[in-house]
Amino acid sequence: MDRYIRNRIYLSSDDQEKLKNYPLLIAGSGIGSNIAECALRTGFEKICVVDGDLIEDSNLNRQNYTENHRGTPKAVALYERLKSINSQADISFINGFITPDQMPETGKYNAAINALDFHDRTPLLFDEQCLKNGIPVLHPYNLGWGSLVTVLTPQGPPLTTIGKTENFSELEVVEYAAGYRRFWQKPERWLEETIAQYKNESELLPPPQLAIGSWYAAAMCTHLLVKMATGKFYKKFPEFYLCSLFQEEVLNDSRCLSQNLNGLKKN
Repeated sequence: MDRYIRNRIYLSSDDQEKLKNYPLLIAGSGIGSNIAECALRTGFEKICVVDGDLIEDSNLNRQNYTENHRGTPKAVALYERLKSINSQADISFINGFITPDQMPETGKYNAAINALDFHDRTPLLFDEQCLKNGIPVLHPYNLGWGSLVTVLTPQGPPLTTIGKTENFSELEVVEYAAGYRRFWQKPERWLEETIAQYKNESELLPPPQLAIGSWYAAAMCTHLLVKMATGKFYKKFPEFYLCSLFQEEVLNDSRCLSQNLNGLKKN
């Protein structure tokens, strides 16, 4: 237990044993690369990563790779990275793309991370297979200055209940979260401005992302996985977790509004 001695107080020895024997499937080794390392360092020692992509320069601003990895398969590089952290951990990888016709076996895992790009319906089909096998699926989204994570469960609705079923993308989920916060009068102005600027770009480009958002997602997903492994409560989709220091502005706006209302009442 020397490896996890600094986890004490936060996690008991029983908790660590539960994490160690809680197998995870990480589909997509982009943001999944950050999540995999955070989960492994916390104590999850059975991890399978799946990706068929190669590492390129544009990955290095946020993903868990170095210049020496350029041109290397992501799944292979991440496998080697994780084994270098814990050589005794049960780490495996599949160097290949997940497609509608080529889905990994999901039934032997306790939870999955869906970090696949929404080029087609593959991420939705991956969800279906996981939920059919009774395992929850975490969806992380890099929001640059923060992150959004939601958890699909076998008993809950699919992502497509919030929007169109054709050409569904990450943007649908992010706009849903922004709209939800706006409805409850806690608007995330920074996020709404980012969405507007992205939608107004003249070229069709991948969403902008920062390392900050990747590591927020890694921390949030790992915390959620700990909750799952130890039987603690966690919010399920259509609820979600959204974290950013910009939320301080929302709290400050709320305080200002409260002070103004109190001032009006006194007058």
